[in-house]
Amino acid sequence: MHDYLLSVVLGIVEGLTEFLPVSSTAHLRIAQSLAHISLADGFWKMYAIVIQLGAILALPVYFRERIAKFVSTFPQGEKGDRTWFTHPLTLVLIAFVVTALPAFLLKKKIGENLENLTVIGSALIIGGIVMWIVDALCRSPRITHMEEAGLPQAIWIGAMQILSAVFPGTSRSMSTIAAGQIAGMSREAALEFSFFLSIPTMVVATGWDLLKTLHPGHGAAEAGEALAPIHIGGHQWIVVGIGFAVSFVVALAVVAWFMHWVRKHGFAPFAIYRIILGAWVLYALSPLFGH
Repeated sequence: MHDYLLSVVLGIVEGLTEFLPVSSTAHLRIAQSLAHISLADGFWKMYAIVIQLGAILALPVYFRERIAKFVSTFPQGEKGDRTWFTHPLTLVLIAFVVTALPAFLLKKKIGENLENLTVIGSALIIGGIVMWIVDALCRSPRITHMEEAGLPQAIWIGAMQILSAVFPGTSRSMSTIAAGQIAGMSREAALEFSFFLSIPTMVVATGWDLLKTLHPGHGAAEAGEALAPIHIGGHQWIVVGIGFAVSFVVALAVVAWFMHWVRKHGFAPFAIYRIILGAWVLYALSPLFGH
């Protein structure tokens, strides 16, 4: 497959799956394997990081009015009932810190799991089952808007997001949405909090990965924490640019569609899809991953 067309396909895969509760990491790894791309290839690892940034950019663009409102009403909130510690922006930051610190300490384990077929397939199946059960049982939410969430919900959601970092295939969206529902949030409120939490989480995570990729520290590459310096030509930059742009456009459309979908439907279809895909990964794709 021509590199430009391949970049379009991978950009679509990333944009479609980054914010749906189905794990973009698993889908991108599967797509790369089907395209016979080595998961250890330095350029394609860097490419995957950059197109993820393209998808993340869709969130501040889509929620630009909400973000502006949050900033302008900080710290008292739109209804005047918030404080420095309970404003939505603060709660998102707290949830991010709760996730980031353990994830940083577990970065070596996270790196090992990123290419582990068994972990990815198992996480898809287990996550699908958990999502299905939670969505079926949590039908009487106490919190119907993101602005009504408090410190306990933020800490709980941040803690549960650690699972998606340690076990690729879990899905950051799945873990945060399910955690929000368990904490008494409605589907829409949990989804919106998940989206807002994705902004700092993914910007920092992908930014750090990109920095390690392009400018590995002394001994980092040998320790398996970074890639060797990558020399990129004009053709490769075009490939990266195409993937970035496609990922952004597709992700923007997916976020808008998903917000509308959640208002009327549940997450059961995504749970079923995860279970089927996880079983397929474990049994049908294992030769492609070399397991």
